[in-house]
Amino acid sequence: MKLKDLKTSLLTNPDVRKEYDALEEEFALIAAVAKARLRSGLTQAQLAKRMKTTQSTVARLESGRGKPSTRTLARFAKATGHRLKITFEPVTKNVAPTKRRPQPASS
Repeated sequence: MKLKDLKTSLLTNPDVRKEYDALEEEFALIAAVAKARLRSGLTQAQLAKRMKTTQSTVARLESGRGKPSTRTLARFAKATGHRLKITFEPVTKNVAPTKRRPQPASS
């Protein structure tokens, strides 16, 4: 069985799908980190030197082992010539806006 077919089969299970979806942000971060380093043209060793850390630390960052701090991500961004941007996005798009209470009239 091919990996793609196995993944498709496993994701039909609602429990597996829930856990898989819960990891989406982590996968997105790992992909963004790897893409940024590749765009910079740096090796892990060169990037580590710019970040004043070790190559193994960069490898861990790219593999998703551990959760990097915003400080580490900012150092990574600077070393690769990028800008760190963190956003908050609504979980669902069909959420009605909250009603505001009328403000009392000023005297």
